[in-house]
Amino acid sequence: MLDAAARKLIDPPLNAIGQGLANRGMTADGMTLVGLGLGLFAALFIALGWTGLALVLLLASRIADGLDGAVARATRKTDFGGYLDIACDFLFYGAIPFAFVVMDPATNAVAGAYLLTSFYFNGTSFLGFAILAEKRGIETSAQGVKSLYYSNGLLEGTETIVFFVLLCLFPASFATLAWIFGTLCFATATLRLIAARRVFAMKEDL
Repeated sequence: MLDAAARKLIDPPLNAIGQGLANRGMTADGMTLVGLGLGLFAALFIALGWTGLALVLLLASRIADGLDGAVARATRKTDFGGYLDIACDFLFYGAIPFAFVVMDPATNAVAGAYLLTSFYFNGTSFLGFAILAEKRGIETSAQGVKSLYYSNGLLEGTETIVFFVLLCLFPASFATLAWIFGTLCFATATLRLIAARRVFAMKEDL
């Protein structure tokens, strides 16, 4: 829901930094892997209970994730780069909740399983929508120029990062926050399914 507004603020500085990194030989795929590495280290530190340090790495990871697109725009965008980016994003999104479960399984396991199930459903609805949009030739740049169609929803990347920041700041509240965010993820996916039924059924009737 907030991605389009956030993009207007962050894209100009990211594009400038991305151009500088590209001039120094950094590749978009390399930046994607840097972001993933930072994110996985953040998950490791969460599992160890070091949530303060994890928060710093988590934020650095998301900056790197934004810079990979900026580097790609400054050099050359590829389909594989877009594929690698979304695969790494989904791994990161799953690793952070899993780390909180590892940190305190007795308290967090059930809520964590609920949250990851909601992520699975939401991610499937997102990727399925993107596949059908590509098939129908539907495009959007509301969330920035992407390699695949980014359908909007109640929860998008910006909201997820804010959620992860809150988890790091208030780790004892993981279960409560996970139940709330997971429910909103289920709502997002359900609304996306309803929108897909409307959009793609209409296209078929034309």
